[in-house]
Amino acid sequence: MRKTPTRASRSPRLRAALVAVAVAAVTGTTLAGSPAAASSTGAAPATGTTQFKGVNWADPRDNFADDLLQLSGLSTTDTYRQTYAKATRIIAAFRANLGANTVRLPINPYTVDSAYWKSYRGVVDAASDQGFKVIVSYWEGTGARKDGFIDDTAAYWPMWDTVVKAYKNDEHVYFEPMNEPHGYTDTEWADIAATWLSTYAKVPRDRVFVSGAGYNDHVTSVCADPRLKGTYLSLHHYGFWKDYATYDQWVADLKVRIGDCANRTVADEFGAPMTTGLNYDVKTPDDNFVNYVQAVTDTFRELRMGSVYWPGLRTGDTYSVQTLTGSTARPWLATTNQSGADRLAWAWGRGKPVEG
Repeated sequence: MRKTPTRASRSPRLRAALVAVAVAAVTGTTLAGSPAAASSTGAAPATGTTQFKGVNWADPRDNFADDLLQLSGLSTTDTYRQTYAKATRIIAAFRANLGANTVRLPINPYTVDSAYWKSYRGVVDAASDQGFKVIVSYWEGTGARKDGFIDDTAAYWPMWDTVVKAYKNDEHVYFEPMNEPHGYTDTEWADIAATWLSTYAKVPRDRVFVSGAGYNDHVTSVCADPRLKGTYLSLHHYGFWKDYATYDQWVADLKVRIGDCANRTVADEFGAPMTTGLNYDVKTPDDNFVNYVQAVTDTFRELRMGSVYWPGLRTGDTYSVQTLTGSTARPWLATTNQSGADRLAWAWGRGKPVEG
């Protein structure tokens, strides 16, 4: 889950980060953090986005950490073999319980630049070996570092060097340079994304997810940037951003954040309460979250967009659509809200529409 999107003010740290990554300014008008319609000047990946049917697998701390990432159900003391075995079961459960074929995973320099990286790779490998698409995304730290900027460019680029070297030849693995880059203006973020693409020019563009600007809350600005053509675009969208909206208002809110870029966009975070007893299979116009879930899943299906739910698994999160069962060494998953799983299936092209 994420905070309500806001625009962070500029700071000396931002200027230092921009200098460190040596990105050039571009001409053009920024969106100042507000979503607006824009035309795509870059070709969409040929395969579209409906093939991404997935979930996020998260650290209980929401993936913001200044140390090793520990995905729910795993341990940083596990060996590669233990991690691979546990991850194999959890990935299989995502498929069996939800019909998922994609998982989004966090990375940070602490994890990648440590001895634990060898074990953490067991998660990526287990998913890839089962034919899952794997989106690896950089998360910033917590506390004062949780500001929407790259924490440390001197660690950021070596982290990506390691990850890209390990997985550039694995067609199942996709790279997302940063999660929710809200510290940057739209243009500044596009500059950084363009620098990532030029730095790793041998990575096929259709294996890169460029985050929408702000809290990934609109893709229109990155979609319009010709330097980013051929990439996928990632959008985040949450029901808690409004106290209440009707179904139609949620549809309109989502569509303005996408503009005419649906053919390149994957919603790689969206979510709502799953452990509070809400029934998302029945129209309930007075409930904001029911309106939201029904609106966005209908819209993803209508626009033929891929989507990756937040979270598929995160211990202690009321939004989690799966929960751990079984032993620590042999984990499995159970569905926390079947109606929520039904709406995911509907978004992914299966299942039944909402009842009247």
